[in-house]
Amino acid sequence: MVSERSLAVLHAIVGDYVSSNEPVGSKAIVDRHSFGVSAATIRNDMALLEEDELIAQPHTSSGRVPTDKGYRLYVDTLARIRPLSSAQRSAIERFLGESSDLDDVMARTVRMLSQLTNQVAVAQYPSLRRTVVRHIDLVAIGEDRVLSVLILGSGVVEQQVALLPASRVTEAWVHGLRQRIADAAVGSDVETATAALARLEEDISAWSQPDEIDLVRRVLAVVSGQLQANRNDRIAVAGAANLSRPGGEFAGSLPVVLEAIEEQVTLLRLFGELVHDDRDVSASIGRENEAYGLSETSIIASKYEDGIAISKLGVLGPLRMDYAGNIATVRAIARYLNRFLGEER
Repeated sequence: MVSERSLAVLHAIVGDYVSSNEPVGSKAIVDRHSFGVSAATIRNDMALLEEDELIAQPHTSSGRVPTDKGYRLYVDTLARIRPLSSAQRSAIERFLGESSDLDDVMARTVRMLSQLTNQVAVAQYPSLRRTVVRHIDLVAIGEDRVLSVLILGSGVVEQQVALLPASRVTEAWVHGLRQRIADAAVGSDVETATAALARLEEDISAWSQPDEIDLVRRVLAVVSGQLQANRNDRIAVAGAANLSRPGGEFAGSLPVVLEAIEEQVTLLRLFGELVHDDRDVSASIGRENEAYGLSETSIIASKYEDGIAISKLGVLGPLRMDYAGNIATVRAIARYLNRFLGEER
């Protein structure tokens, strides 16, 4: 058990070390914090913290730095998370409120999160499997091209061109095919619409002319591909450059961290395991991320709801980060996304 004063000393060490990136000594703690005890008493508290492996001495005759275990206890015992300022909250609402569609929302979210925390920001796209297909249109844009436009209830707009033999494309043919596809898919969720188009292709010989089957299959493949793309899990990332800024702490492990960021499946699994209970914000620190090759990183994650499913967002950075500030920022942006996406639906 860590005494109340020793815990306060740990919090002081973490706060000072995060600010200065220098080991913290007992004299500095006495000078900077109002403990009302001597440096000798603080040294005794530090010795107990070191015995419990909560702090460590990186070099002889130096001060102490927090260990993974120390950061863990610090985060678990944060009595008060300082709220964002009114200016920060207004900036979030204004910046994200100017979004034009879901892709823009996600891009702005990670940009804002990265700028406010100076860490790598990660946000999982809302699950679109149950999102309603609002509109499907086919437009002949040339003798051999048909543009497929897909609009989902979440605000996603997908456009893709199907290339067809020039001699077979007519306005009437495109209109008839559009009507059949729309009748099968519009009004259904993405999952159901995907299955409906698969059935449509299975029965293609029953409703399409023999010499048009190849053309129809090409268009169906494009529309199905658009739907399929919105069934898959996707993430948005920003701020990877923060990992290599001067004074960074990854050194030789930086390539491993960058590879993990590029490997979206790894991040999705990690965030999925981290955000699984009733807490609005969770943290995974140092060796807790060893299974993912990220033992020198800390991750702070939260969840948001889009009215249908739960998705995750958060930040990834070094062990020496502003946990209190980053937790407050992640929480604030997650809450804003809850409201924004709920209103959009």
